[in-house]
Amino acid sequence: MKKVIYDCDNTMGMPDRDVDDGLALLYLIGREDIQLEGVTTTYGNSSLEEVFKNTENMFKELNIKGVPLIKGANSSENRQSEAAEFLAKEAAKNPGEITLLATGALTNLYGAYELDNNFFNNLKHIVLMGGITEPLIINGVNLDELNFSCDPFATYKVLNSGCDITILTGHTCLQGFFGEEQLNRLKSKKKHFICDYIRRNIEPWYVFVEKNFGVWGFYNWDIVSAVYITNPELFEDNYKFIISTEEDLRKGYLKISSDNVDSLKQNIPTNIKDVDKFKEIIFNAWETL
Repeated sequence: MKKVIYDCDNTMGMPDRDVDDGLALLYLIGREDIQLEGVTTTYGNSSLEEVFKNTENMFKELNIKGVPLIKGANSSENRQSEAAEFLAKEAAKNPGEITLLATGALTNLYGAYELDNNFFNNLKHIVLMGGITEPLIINGVNLDELNFSCDPFATYKVLNSGCDITILTGHTCLQGFFGEEQLNRLKSKKKHFICDYIRRNIEPWYVFVEKNFGVWGFYNWDIVSAVYITNPELFEDNYKFIISTEEDLRKGYLKISSDNVDSLKQNIPTNIKDVDKFKEIIFNAWETL
């Protein structure tokens, strides 16, 4: 059983906002090998207040119980929050046991370190969704990086924390595309409450993505990082020296060095080995709820 805390900017169900954080949350809850210790909220896809309220409503609607939901910092100007306190406390209580999945701004993580300088040492693993190594182009449209660029100073500190870190970049997550086949599978399970809930909340996002990028479907960014936690064997690991400055990270840019420099190697997986199996694993988790 893996102990996981999920730090996210969930906007699933909000008009014209991404759905991937909510899908990743439901995936984690559906996994019998994951003990979800808590969900902390951050900003990125929307404001902290909107993210927290939206996630709180999701917990109520789906009757999610036994999982603490904690509000994080609302900007990089003041990183202290209930979420920072929770993260620092839980890591200290469970040294070497918690995997922290973070799919939004990394403000809460650095806030926890400010409270307890042993925070990163107490974690087992940090899995991040964010960053780009080159321009991210979808059907000819350039997509700006969001997560790492929200709080570049916090991102810089996390990447240089010395913790075991895996980064699923936007480029790798492009392989997690959900299209017509996946939507039809959800439609075929109308009597399954969670599958129907997912279908109702993601169908408008299909329309939004088609309007803005000309593709029918969406890139399931955050769930790629969640699946890495449960099934790392599906990914091709790729350890690289990251030498990004805070300035680089203002655009989410991960600058890679091929030399053995004075920097830490981080894992940046490059490939999902079996995309069909990847998607089947996701549906299996949802369908157990």
